[in-house]
Amino acid sequence: ASSRLQHEYVPSAHLSAACTCLAWAPPGGRPPPSKDGPQRKKRKSEVADVDKQLDILAIGTAVGSILLYSTVKGELQSKLDGGHDNRVNCVRWHQDNCCLYSCSEDKHIVEWNTQTCKVKCKWKGDNSSVTSLCISPDGKMLLSAGRTIKLWDLETKEVYRNFTGHATSVSSLMFTTVKPMNENKAFDGITGLYFLSGAIHDRLLSVWYIRSDRKEKNAVMSFTVTDEPTFIDLTVSEVKEEPVKLAVVCRDGQLHLFEHILNGYCKKPLTSNCTIQIAMPGNDEDSTPKPVPILAAAFCTDRQSLLLVYGNTLQPIIEKVSLNTTESHVCLIRDIQKALSLKTDVALTKVKTPVVNSDTKVLVPGIPGHSTSVKTPSSGKERKKNKRKPGETTESIEERLEALDIDVSKVKTPGGLPQTDSFAVLLVQGLESNDAEILNRVLNTRKESVIKNTVARMPIHAVIPLLHELTKRLQGNPYSASLMVRWLKSVFTLHASYLSTLPDLIPQLGMLYQLMESRVKTLQKLSRLHGRLFILVTQVAASETVQDATEVNQTAKLVYEDESSEEEGSDDEMIADKDSDENWDEDEEKEEQSDEQEMTVEKEINGDSDLEPENESEEE
Repeated sequence: ASSRLQHEYVPSAHLSAACTCLAWAPPGGRPPPSKDGPQRKKRKSEVADVDKQLDILAIGTAVGSILLYSTVKGELQSKLDGGHDNRVNCVRWHQDNCCLYSCSEDKHIVEWNTQTCKVKCKWKGDNSSVTSLCISPDGKMLLSAGRTIKLWDLETKEVYRNFTGHATSVSSLMFTTVKPMNENKAFDGITGLYFLSGAIHDRLLSVWYIRSDRKEKNAVMSFTVTDEPTFIDLTVSEVKEEPVKLAVVCRDGQLHLFEHILNGYCKKPLTSNCTIQIAMPGNDEDSTPKPVPILAAAFCTDRQSLLLVYGNTLQPIIEKVSLNTTESHVCLIRDIQKALSLKTDVALTKVKTPVVNSDTKVLVPGIPGHSTSVKTPSSGKERKKNKRKPGETTESIEERLEALDIDVSKVKTPGGLPQTDSFAVLLVQGLESNDAEILNRVLNTRKESVIKNTVARMPIHAVIPLLHELTKRLQGNPYSASLMVRWLKSVFTLHASYLSTLPDLIPQLGMLYQLMESRVKTLQKLSRLHGRLFILVTQVAASETVQDATEVNQTAKLVYEDESSEEEGSDDEMIADKDSDENWDEDEEKEEQSDEQEMTVEKEINGDSDLEPENESEEE
């Protein structure tokens, strides 16, 4: 009622993992089936009445364990382990108080006995992860969904029906009716009921009908909303002609209300009867209202009024709103700025100053218009002594702040240029304040790598202002234009995808296109002229070098003459003959004619090879 935090459970960080899903245990003992079912459900959605009875909260975690937490005692009651080995996606209590169902990324569904904390039954629910569960009003059937939706018989653990489901993983499942519309047939607890499903990234909520035959697997109707549904609440239809009321909170912070009698197939997606948004009134200077996101919504017991939760998640505001409007769009004006202002007068003793060495430099965070004073503490030795050297004076705060100012003369790397991260910050600051000095400093860089990194790190919103600035500079001095072209090139290569999404890109860059065309037109003439001039200049230079050179004496300083080559050849032949004769004498008498032939061949070969150099010398 007062939107104040009533109870907070902070698990010890080293023992547990992040919470992924929650479910309140049904209040009291085991209620009588079917008759009391709808009333119990209705009580559950009304938080104020249930405060007295609600106690146990089942918390699914990212590591697969389930914690049972008692809000009355304010402590963990028990921990259910050993069922899942991956993130728990959904937990649902059975009407019978000591039975809990859970599903996980590990594709399994587990039935737990919460008194013994043991797994009662575990079975594979889908081929991919199971993301959502819902128990039928009579407690005998279970809906499970990954992408396809399955209806299980809880006694046999077999699939009773299959439904096509959604293209993405299903995030919510709930029954919308507790009795069939056709009251002539005997009711078996499930046939003839409708249920609702919503999936992530899906703007349609589907309604499915459970038939007695297995033919129809598709949705009978669907509700369309503006964005992915994040929170759904509904009033269950108990009487034949009573419409189902549905409240859907979307990711974009709007709330859509639907009211529809479920009576069979409907081809077109139904749009909302009413859309509710909340906004803050504009300030004196700024008259445009700012939207406030709605986080959740639930119907009260009278079914006519809603509880809205809005604001930020740290400090949400809960408000009861009555719905007696016929308008299709309602915007509630709420001034919540005062409620949401954070207290800043915290004692300064809690602030811990990071230990910084004397040779490190501290940069102010690079958000334009954001500046903080960061105190650089003295080095360790000085702190121990805690005494200043004689002659030293304390720095005034003004001096310290000046020291923090980003100035190129101070923020220097060993190379002598500012770092690329400070360059990107400087560039954005220069563009916003239109400061020529800063812009000159940044845009006159020549290093390709620095230019690339700067353009890559600059925020998207600064791309168009930078292009305008570059266009302005291209019209000036040709020397500066050549520098600007480098920047243009890297802007177009790195931000091409962003630029192509802009609808008014051509008018934005019209001036730049004209500039380029006019420059490129003269390029052909200029390059021809450049070619001619180049030839002329090289010829002039060549003729000058010829005149400068001194005449070279052409007579040889030294001539080397070889001996007559014929003599050489005959000597070689003689040597070869001698060799062959010696070989002949050494051979044994037993050798036959074939050996003789070989020798003559060898002799010829020797002779030939010796003759070759003679021929060469003659040619020379």
